[in-house]
Amino acid sequence: MPVRPLTRLALCLTLALAGCTSTDPRWRDASAPPAPSGTAAVLAAASATPAPPSASPSPSAPAGAPKAALAVGVRTLKLSRGGRSLTTTVWYPATGKAGGSPKANAPVAPGRFPLVVFSHGLHGLPAYYEQITRRLAAAGFVVAGPTYPFTNRDANPFNAGDMGNQPADASEVITRVLKLDTASGDPLRGHLDAAHVAVGGHSAGGFTSAGILANKRDTRVKAAVVIAGGSMGAFKGARTPVLFVHGDQDPTVTYQTGRGAYTGTSWPKGFLTLLGQGHGEYLGQGAKGFDQVIKTITDFLRWTMYADTAAKARLSGDATKSGVSKFEAKW
Repeated sequence: MPVRPLTRLALCLTLALAGCTSTDPRWRDASAPPAPSGTAAVLAAASATPAPPSASPSPSAPAGAPKAALAVGVRTLKLSRGGRSLTTTVWYPATGKAGGSPKANAPVAPGRFPLVVFSHGLHGLPAYYEQITRRLAAAGFVVAGPTYPFTNRDANPFNAGDMGNQPADASEVITRVLKLDTASGDPLRGHLDAAHVAVGGHSAGGFTSAGILANKRDTRVKAAVVIAGGSMGAFKGARTPVLFVHGDQDPTVTYQTGRGAYTGTSWPKGFLTLLGQGHGEYLGQGAKGFDQVIKTITDFLRWTMYADTAAKARLSGDATKSGVSKFEAKW
């Protein structure tokens, strides 16, 4: 679904005027409970029904997804692309006891882990999505959250139209983080699985993630999660699984926009609908639909990044709850 320049401009203005943000305090996760229910439930199910070793579809796939939740570490990288500052928060699997708040600069857990770049919405920050990113890190992913220079909460000047530059920013973050795998003395040296990279994001971050699969396609990206977003142009290149998440009463990025992006691609795809919900209140810990969202995203990434066929089999059940959510897929 190509997006013409005027349509893209109108979209950016709509997002900016509507707030398209994660500043709603319900979307934050300050409490950091000792046992994140979404991740714990998913990993418990994985432990009970592990995929058989022969199910791995590719010799380059990682040895296997973690069977139990891991501790989470966090660090900040001062990255840039040209003159564009891209300060990036990185959550990663760490040694120690699982649960609780991410520990700054904690030692990295043994193993190699897929990379997920998660993009914030307009007027947002990576920290606003920690209820998602730390759960993904606990499930066995290195998650990088860039702060986009002209669309973050503190941007001065703020420019919603700069959203079109963010797919290239996200690709640069992928490049710079993957380089740490061979960087002498870096804690992530030897811990990054460069063959398995995914992207995801909310609202403008969802559009950013879709944009990575279009226009100047980043061929390293093997899966994408688009939350309350849509396309930034026709998808190009190799068939790549895409998971869409959208509230059917979204007043900012309409449900029809998300559905249009879903129906417009012939790639492997899934669509999680949050019934009666708007632009992202389901992203708040404990909110209606949050459990379905985090389980579905985790299942999807475990399948696409770790070749975890048991996670794929759980997708429909984990995504569906009467009166809360519904799910469809064409894999």
